Amino acid sequence: MKLQLRVRLSTMMFLEYFIWGAWYVTLGTWLAGPLHFTGQQIGLAAGTTAVGAILAPFFVGIVADRFFATQKVLGLLHIAGAVLLFIASIQTSFTAFYVLILLYCLAFMPTLSLANSLAFRQMDDPKEEFGAIRVLGSGGWIVAGLLIGTLRLEATSTPMRLAALASLLMGLYSFTLPATPPLARTEKFTLDSIFPREAMKLLCERSMLIFVIASFLICIPLQFYYAFTNLFLNQTGVSNAAGKMTGGQMSELVCMLLIPWFFRRLGVKYMLIAGMLAWVARYLLFAYGNVNAHMWMLWGGILLHGICYDFFFVTGQIYIDRKAPLNLRAAAQGIIIFITYGLGMFVGSWLSGAVVSHYALAAPVGAATYDWKSIWLFSAGASAIVLLLFLFTFSDKGEDSKSLPSESVDTVHVPI
Repeated sequence: MKLQLRVRLSTMMFLEYFIWGAWYVTLGTWLAGPLHFTGQQIGLAAGTTAVGAILAPFFVGIVADRFFATQKVLGLLHIAGAVLLFIASIQTSFTAFYVLILLYCLAFMPTLSLANSLAFRQMDDPKEEFGAIRVLGSGGWIVAGLLIGTLRLEATSTPMRLAALASLLMGLYSFTLPATPPLARTEKFTLDSIFPREAMKLLCERSMLIFVIASFLICIPLQFYYAFTNLFLNQTGVSNAAGKMTGGQMSELVCMLLIPWFFRRLGVKYMLIAGMLAWVARYLLFAYGNVNAHMWMLWGGILLHGICYDFFFVTGQIYIDRKAPLNLRAAAQGIIIFITYGLGMFVGSWLSGAVVSHYALAAPVGAATYDWKSIWLFSAGASAIVLLLFLFTFSDKGEDSKSLPSESVDTVHVPI
């Protein structure tokens, strides 16, 4: 790939994830602070990304794959998203804000797949070329967090406006990207084209079914972290919480490099177990950590993100890649993303909001405070239950569980 094209695609990835990292991480802190939204409302707002993930495959399959060039759809969605984000940033009622942020996520979530698709179409060898380009997405997320945390913007609407500005820039930039016309213009759209029956039949295998169920269940307590960690750290007294949280993405990049080494020594089952165990440990560290003598616990919970995410989700994607036939791998990955980032996190957003609201403490003036220890212990308990169920039911015997196929190392994932 020519250097100029590599730079253009890397810039696209940087902006794509800068946008998401700018508004999503600190959303709960702003909603709970100046706007005084309840825990349940914050959970529902955070869960709009899950609704977008559920509907994104249908949008991409119907519109982007059949009617319009990818770069044009990407540009229009980001420009529309910029308008929606800005209008959402000036709302003070939950209903108006929720409708706007939901509409925004319906526009934004398909762009994740579109950006990947556009990049793949420009590559001669995605296995060799995609990783170096995709890593700039993690860089965009990290830069957004460091910027917002350093400028102390977490409890304001400014991160949403910054994301809106970046979305507008991304929208305009998208029209300059290489032409990527639709490939399925003459094909009739059917549900089977998104979720092929052959791929769905993979769920009939016991080990695959248990893995999918565990993935769905672990995404429920997982949403506690995504929706409420920044609010928790700020209420606990951690300075520059958004900046410190980028340590999680940094650890993720390190763990990605270590996955092949661990995979060959632990195999599928115990890599997945290590990932779920890390979620239990993270929530326990949050439950007992503080900004004084136990600040190391809060840092530990943040830095465990690499193991939490990579050891379960990336290893899971590799596992699916090995189980599915070559012609069904993309569809199988789409199904698991639909089940985890869509259905699992949608349920998690509702449950996390309900639990946080349940543990709200009386506050005479200002924003509500919460019994965070009880909240994180609940999350740890829920994660532990999933871990035990998986430990005693999942088996990958009969498979070459400690081999790492070369075609699996370029796994695509979302750094959150």
